Formats: sequence, structure tokens, C-alpha cells
Amino acid sequence: MSVLITPLVTEKISALNEKGKYGFIVEKTANKIEIKNAVEKTYGVNVEKVNTMNVLGKKKSRFTKAGTLTGRRPDYKKAIVTLATGEVIDFYSNV
Repeated sequence: MSVLITPLVTEKISALNEKGKYGFIVEKTANKIEIKNAVEKTYGVNVEKVNTMNVLGKKKSRFTKAGTLTGRRPDYKKAIVTLATGEVIDFYSNV
């Protein structure tokens, strides 16, 4: 089982990419050392720093004939990885 689930490709993260910071959705149980090793192994770059955050899922509700259905989106863990100066990750190389 891999520690990295998917890279984040949003406007905020794309703005951080210019500063050498990249975002990933990772396993909830992964720690910073495991994330650093996984990024270095997968993309062949040197990682300087890893910041993690647990994101709570949003509450969602839907109105149906039977009444209101409520629930929540799943929780996930997000990691912001800072690379050494001059190194980049190209997510679109395989497209």
C-alpha cells in the first residue's frame, strides 16, 4: 500500500508550485518521514520539509421526496512538501 494517494492540482497549490511546494493527499496513518521517503522515491527529488494537516469532510445534505438526507464527505490527510531549491516535479509528463 502506497503512502501517496494522489497529487493535489488546485489553484492554490499551483501557485505554491512556483515556490517549490507541492501538495499530496496521503494515507491518514502516514507520518512525515514516510511521506518524505515516498516522495523522494517516487519522483527522484530531495525533500527539505513536510507539513501535514488533517482535513475534516464537509457536511452535505440533500432534499428528496422521502425527506432530508444528511451525511458527510470523507476525512483525509493533506501534505505540503517543500523541495530543495532548483528541483521540480512535473505531474503532466505522462499526459
